[in-house]
Amino acid sequence: MATFISFIPFLFLLLSSTYAIDINIVTDFRAAGDGKTDVNKAFLEAWAAACKSSEASTIHVPSKRFFLSPIEFQGPCNNSRITFILEGILVAPDYKEMTSSENWIMFNGINGLSIIGGGYLDGRGTTFWACKAAQNNDCPTGATSLAFYSSKDILVQNMRSINAKLFHMVVFSSQNVVIQGVHIHAPGDSPNTDGIHIQDSNNVRIFNTSIGTGDDCISIGPNTENVLIRRVACGPGHGISIGSLGWGESEETVQNVVVKNVVFNGTQNGLRIKAWGRPSNGFVKGVIFKEVVMKNVQTPIVIDQNYCPQIEGCPKQNSGIQISGITYTNIVGTSASPTAVFFNCSSTSPCKEISMQDIKLTYNDQTAESFCKNVGGTVAGVISPPSCL
Repeated sequence: MATFISFIPFLFLLLSSTYAIDINIVTDFRAAGDGKTDVNKAFLEAWAAACKSSEASTIHVPSKRFFLSPIEFQGPCNNSRITFILEGILVAPDYKEMTSSENWIMFNGINGLSIIGGGYLDGRGTTFWACKAAQNNDCPTGATSLAFYSSKDILVQNMRSINAKLFHMVVFSSQNVVIQGVHIHAPGDSPNTDGIHIQDSNNVRIFNTSIGTGDDCISIGPNTENVLIRRVACGPGHGISIGSLGWGESEETVQNVVVKNVVFNGTQNGLRIKAWGRPSNGFVKGVIFKEVVMKNVQTPIVIDQNYCPQIEGCPKQNSGIQISGITYTNIVGTSASPTAVFFNCSSTSPCKEISMQDIKLTYNDQTAESFCKNVGGTVAGVISPPSCL
């Protein structure tokens, strides 16, 4: 497995810098903290001042409530040490006021950014979820609350995100990203409110974070490598998912992922890898799941290479995604269904080199079951439910 880069010097540099430019969004740019007046212009002016500085810069968002319309913070900047101190609350518009927006708050092309503080983002997703539930054809796609595109050396620390319309956070085409001490929440029945989605990115770490949503707590999309997820609490939600991969034939890959010291509570899935039942040239390899606790999880361990939720475009086809080198170690707890381990792999690209060691999962205080199809691997230590590898 590839070695993760060290983030310690980067974090120390960000947190210990003397800021040449020190901006208060209220006193310096007269942002109205009344929760009603749009502060988009003030935030863009503050960003422009920080971005053009050749020295480290900080933007303070004090403990007030700020109404913020969709905004893009654009780089590159003249310095690589810009910090938002987020103490207040940022409030999104209603979905009817942002029908063409894919993102609410977006950072694009930034090198060296920290968002730190105990404040939070309120995505105000309730009315949008109701629109989708009513199967209204006029509903927009929805907007991600916080997105990072084509950026590197990013730190998000100690903030909260609630009730995103769509995803809470997206890391896309970025590298060297640390997300730690973050709390993400949306109701368990809120549609497509993934906590953190990572795609086309390299060297992403998620630490000491709690996520409860209506979809995946963390989802890892195609062309992503070197991801470390550690000390995360997930629930409600659909678990931690790699995929879905392989809708098209172009190569979609995920490799070198470690998920460790994670607790799932009442989730639909625990550890999941999913691929569309369609031809593809992609692969998933080098994934380690270890020291994980399941609490009443519907299906704790899942590999599904026949993913086809709407039964359109993929029936009776086989996934071409090659899944190999997947390790499960010290996975314990309870399953909410009889089948605790579900390996449903492709007949044309079987799962291989699946390793299981010290698995202890029960269902209603009894031995749970395993399901295996087109999968091969090895077992060691105590295996319960009995392995079908």
